[in-house]
Amino acid sequence: MKQERTLDAPRLLGIVWPFIAVVLFQALLGCVSLYMLSAVRGYVAGESLWSKGQKDAIYFLTLYADGQDPAIFAKYEQAIRVPKGGYVLRKALDQTPPDLDAAREGILQGGNSPEDVSSIIWFYRYFRNFSYLDRAIEKWVVGDSYLDQLDALAREIHRDTSAHQASAADIQRWKADIFAINEGVTPTAKAFSDALGEGSRFILNLLVLTNLATALGLILLALLRTRKILAQRRAFAEALQMERERAQITLESIGDGVISTDVNGAIAYMNPAAEQLTRWRSEHAQGIPLAALFKLLDENAQDDGFKLIDRILGGELGNHSEHAKLIQRADGSTVSVTLVGAPILHAGQVSGAVLVLHDMTRERQYLANLSWQTTHDSLTGLTNRREFEYRLELVLQNLARQQGRHALLYLDLDQFKLVNDTCGHAAGDELLRHVCALLQAGLREGDTLARLGGDEFGILLENCPPDVAETIADGLRQTVQSLHFVWKGRPFLTTISIGLVHIHLAPVTIEGLLQAADMACYMAKEKGRNRVQVYHADDSELSLRFGEMAWVQRLHVALEDNRFCLYAQEIAELGSTRDAAGHIEILLRLYDESGRMILPDSFIPAAERYGLMSSIDRWVVENVFRIISECAARSPGRPMAVCAINLSGTTIGDEDFLAFLHEQFECYGVAPEMICFEITETSAIANLGSAIRFINDLKGLGCQFSLDDFCAGMSSFAYLKHLPVDFLKIDGSFVRDMLDDPINRAMVEVINHIGHVMGKRTIAEFVESPQIERALIEIGVDFAQGYTIERPKLFNCESLLCRPERRKSQVLKSPGALR
Repeated sequence: MKQERTLDAPRLLGIVWPFIAVVLFQALLGCVSLYMLSAVRGYVAGESLWSKGQKDAIYFLTLYADGQDPAIFAKYEQAIRVPKGGYVLRKALDQTPPDLDAAREGILQGGNSPEDVSSIIWFYRYFRNFSYLDRAIEKWVVGDSYLDQLDALAREIHRDTSAHQASAADIQRWKADIFAINEGVTPTAKAFSDALGEGSRFILNLLVLTNLATALGLILLALLRTRKILAQRRAFAEALQMERERAQITLESIGDGVISTDVNGAIAYMNPAAEQLTRWRSEHAQGIPLAALFKLLDENAQDDGFKLIDRILGGELGNHSEHAKLIQRADGSTVSVTLVGAPILHAGQVSGAVLVLHDMTRERQYLANLSWQTTHDSLTGLTNRREFEYRLELVLQNLARQQGRHALLYLDLDQFKLVNDTCGHAAGDELLRHVCALLQAGLREGDTLARLGGDEFGILLENCPPDVAETIADGLRQTVQSLHFVWKGRPFLTTISIGLVHIHLAPVTIEGLLQAADMACYMAKEKGRNRVQVYHADDSELSLRFGEMAWVQRLHVALEDNRFCLYAQEIAELGSTRDAAGHIEILLRLYDESGRMILPDSFIPAAERYGLMSSIDRWVVENVFRIISECAARSPGRPMAVCAINLSGTTIGDEDFLAFLHEQFECYGVAPEMICFEITETSAIANLGSAIRFINDLKGLGCQFSLDDFCAGMSSFAYLKHLPVDFLKIDGSFVRDMLDDPINRAMVEVINHIGHVMGKRTIAEFVESPQIERALIEIGVDFAQGYTIERPKLFNCESLLCRPERRKSQVLKSPGALR
């Protein structure tokens, strides 16, 4: 809503402009009135001169008729000029357009003052039809007719007299005519004078009434404006009171203490927050110096020696920044506050000061809690990973300057997930608190115990010889093992696996130490849990795990940077000359940071161990489907090879991955008959139930399946009848040496025979010579794959659409188809 202008600051012009307008109107009206009265006065004076001139003319003409003296006639002519001037004036102004020059000459001839010329002409022109003036002009016209008669008679008398032809009878007649003219013009002149008098009186009355009305309007306007000003004053007073009350309520409601003083520092006002902060009542503090309320101290509880009021008036506590101080109250207690102060200015002069005090007790407590939370675990109260790594870094820095013996322990509860899954997280949290208490009790003073993760802990043993560190670690293990944890009547056996690193023997970086301790703990779990594994740099098994762990981050980066690529290798049908598009296996390769190609056997074990295979398999499926879709769109109607895609055991058991496959088939429009999924025998047996459900679901769509590395395990035949696969891939270890080892050849023959009995087609891997190929044909193996058939090449539309003629020449022995 638009704010009313009632509360706006009044402006002088806004108040007085009506008065100025009325005064200007009054002045204009007065000028017009005076000008009009001047014109009327001019006419009245002219009428007097005209009447006098007319009487003088009659008088001198009568004398001239009696005496016939030329001097008398000259006086007559002089007298008659005055009324003739009025005649000239009237005739000049009655013309269209008016002859103003002639009118001026007539007025001057009539004897009027030159100053009255303009007003007489103005009044005649603009008030000619005014009733009074119109009646006067009518009498004026009649009088001019008598003057014309008089002047004609005068000319006759002068002519006859000059010719000496005047008789006594003529004289008598002339005098009678003069008398008659005088008798006729006198009433006319009186009527003209009366009309002017009435008109002047009417105008005078009109002007008086107009001025009275204007004065009355001015008084009324003054009353109205005064009333409005009074209303505005009341509104200002009410608004000021409202703002004052609002400010008062605001000051009393805010949590910061507000103190105002006069220019000498005497207290003028304190809000309730200031009363609580200073422990002074406002009525008791009125008029006392500000320095009596409290003292300013520095952080070491020393008086800073500055007069607070002087600092405020000097602008040292301005609003641009807050000034943290410790204040000491009258009772001796102290509190930390921030101060903001400013001088109060009135008309450019300092009239006082205002000081705002904010109690920092809560903030400091909050900051302390926040600082504690940033360095401690909220559940157990132990040091967290961030603080633990900071302390470990300090130890390493001191180690660089001064040799010492320190130890790092990495602890992980065994089967902790079982507690969470069976009894809930509340039970898991309670178990963690019990374990923490036991671990803390088993450490020396100065040792650091930290919670690094869910059920993972770190211990830093400073200045601890290796034998003592190993004793402490084993003692902690035994302590945890002795814990009898019971949750709602259900007992749990608690054990812990510990990895121990002697810092002076290990890589001196935080990452290297934590990785070494983590790997040692991992090895303790792999060796049966509930044990202490000491890290040794020359441990080959640990070195292997280190290598795998290094691959984890590299694989994450490779997925983000899209540095994987796909190759294809033909799976040729043996003993057939059909020109079908054929069957290819999709092979995965990785380009490292320097662009070198890395084969899968370098990174697949690490990906499988650390749960990255599902992401890699998703990448492979999506990119294979994309290339097939692009190829189908580019070459519609042309046959394309069946693509064999390797899947890991973890992927087979992932329900989300099955849904992902359905989405990809629908998204890219790939025919399921074009896809053959390869799963290894060991992964299928390890996840038999999941593998069967997975295979049956996708076979329902039309996909095919191949069992890779068949017979690598010795229990293969027992499970084969449960797996609805289409192909058996005979493990390459049998195929490679089948010409030299009769047992291997027999294994190939047995696998091929049993596969055919079960209605499955067989594929031999590692076919690296024409002799092996011929032997496989003799045995009756259906398909062959290896360097003799085709070397892997980049997977693209060309590898999908056409199969080049197979090489029949001997090739150097080299690795076969790898994932």
